[in-house]
Amino acid sequence: MKWIIPLLICAIAPLAQAQTLNKEALLQSIRDTRNAEQAAMQAREQQFLRERDQQQQRLAQARTRLARAQARADQLDAQFKAQGDQLAALREELTQRSGNLGELFGVVRQGAGDTLGQWQDSQLNRRYPERRDELEALAQSSRIPSVETLEQFWYRLQQDITASGEVAQISAPVVDRQGLSTAMPVVLVGPFVALAEPGYLLYQPDSNSLELAARQPGSSGLVGDFLAPREAPADLLVDPAGGQVIAQLQRTPDLLTRLSQGGIVGYVIVALGVLGVLLALARLVWLQRVQRGVDRQIDDLNALRSDNPLGRVLSVIGSKPRLEELDTLELKLDEAILRETPALERWQGLVKLLAAVAPLLGLLGTVTGMIATFQAITQYGSGDPKLMADGISQALVTTVLGLLAAIPLLFLHSLVAARSKALIQLLEQQSAGLIALHLGGGESRD
Repeated sequence: MKWIIPLLICAIAPLAQAQTLNKEALLQSIRDTRNAEQAAMQAREQQFLRERDQQQQRLAQARTRLARAQARADQLDAQFKAQGDQLAALREELTQRSGNLGELFGVVRQGAGDTLGQWQDSQLNRRYPERRDELEALAQSSRIPSVETLEQFWYRLQQDITASGEVAQISAPVVDRQGLSTAMPVVLVGPFVALAEPGYLLYQPDSNSLELAARQPGSSGLVGDFLAPREAPADLLVDPAGGQVIAQLQRTPDLLTRLSQGGIVGYVIVALGVLGVLLALARLVWLQRVQRGVDRQIDDLNALRSDNPLGRVLSVIGSKPRLEELDTLELKLDEAILRETPALERWQGLVKLLAAVAPLLGLLGTVTGMIATFQAITQYGSGDPKLMADGISQALVTTVLGLLAAIPLLFLHSLVAARSKALIQLLEQQSAGLIALHLGGGESRD
């Protein structure tokens, strides 16, 4: 047992020595860490102090610049006020020195603006293209015009007056109906009309160009006769409105356009009117031929012919009727006249019917056109008149077409009825005269 105790002491001694060494190492590590942290804190403190000094230096510099800027601003403000006072003094001096020149400047600007508005649509701009720019610059100028500017303005006015009475020839591009531009000689008759070989031209102020008018006024030979070399004066249609009348002529619809505005009802009215007129004219021609045949028969009652109504009527009693059959003869003549009457009055009822139906169809087109107008108003409102133009055009055009068809048909019907009635009366007169001649015992009758 004695040897166990020294053995345990020998075993515990190294453990105690190791524990003592670990405590010293830990303490040393704590000391090293603390020293490192203190060094880092001192470094950060030194850096903070340096940055604080820099910030204070920057702040001082900023305050210096602010003071300089404030001083500069005060200087500029004072300079601005001084210049404002000087400008006011100069304006007052300008007003005092200008005197009536200010009123003259206002009159010149107003005159330039009014003249520019008058010349805006003038075809003389094509001859003098630079004058519009000059007038526009003068009308918008804010400075008193110089003497040269006033003289130039006066010169442009005098130039326009002189050119208004001249016939000048220039070379300018002309846009045809296909939209193609071709350079050709153009004759300007003052500010009124522009002419070229194809015809009258229209001036377009937006593009400062000349376009060939789609619808030419007057006969086509006037322009050619005026442009051709000649010694004697030539006739020419001149637009006193400076092209406005010719431009309005382009917007005026032609006959086919008017007819198309009437729609289906308008075409029906035209067809019926043409049919009625053709029937009436055909009947007039036929009745004229019948009248000539009857006149030839009256000249020769002894030789009765069957190519006219009078000859056919008189042939039923023969050349030598018996007087005792007078009642029978009258009945035969009446029957013969009744047989000829339908042929003489043929188609008169149809012509009269067409004359009565045409205005009724016009009224129908009026009603349908107004219905279409009210439908357009219901759907789109009344803000745009173009939406109602179709219905109103149909309402008015069909009424006009109905009246245009009815009026001549009524006259033609009256003429045809009068001619046929005159022939029927002639047949009755000749028949009665023939019977009276035989009763009187006469041998012949004119």
